[in-house]
Amino acid sequence: MRIFIAGIMQGSQAGTLLHDQQYRARLADRLAEGFPGAEIYDPRANHHDSISYDANLGREVFYRHNRMCREVDVVVAFVPEASMGTAIEMWEAHEHGRAVVVAISPLKHNWAIRFCSHLVFSDLAEFEAALESGELKRGIEEFSA
Repeated sequence: MRIFIAGIMQGSQAGTLLHDQQYRARLADRLAEGFPGAEIYDPRANHHDSISYDANLGREVFYRHNRMCREVDVVVAFVPEASMGTAIEMWEAHEHGRAVVVAISPLKHNWAIRFCSHLVFSDLAEFEAALESGELKRGIEEFSA
């Protein structure tokens, strides 16, 4: 199984500020525990300085990550507030029939979250509880069938 960790980076920040990215390691660790042997890709892991990339490199990485969301089995999207990049990744996965778009977001009435996600959890704690109980795995298997 191939899992892509999508999530807020800049959000609505006007400058070069980033949101706290600690959620990525937490998600990667929990997903590795819950899905042993899964290939988990975190786009931030190899691109810590992406905010300073020139236009050519930034464009190449942006489009490559969006294409990856068309090909993985699961996209897990952390969206505590609006994130245009994450919405595009979710859209790409959804429109290309990827197994599941799992959104971790309090924005359950937001149309991108509501209509592009197969499973929605309000926060990381709820996501982790679903992972531990097997609800997440059952949801992925149900959609994949």
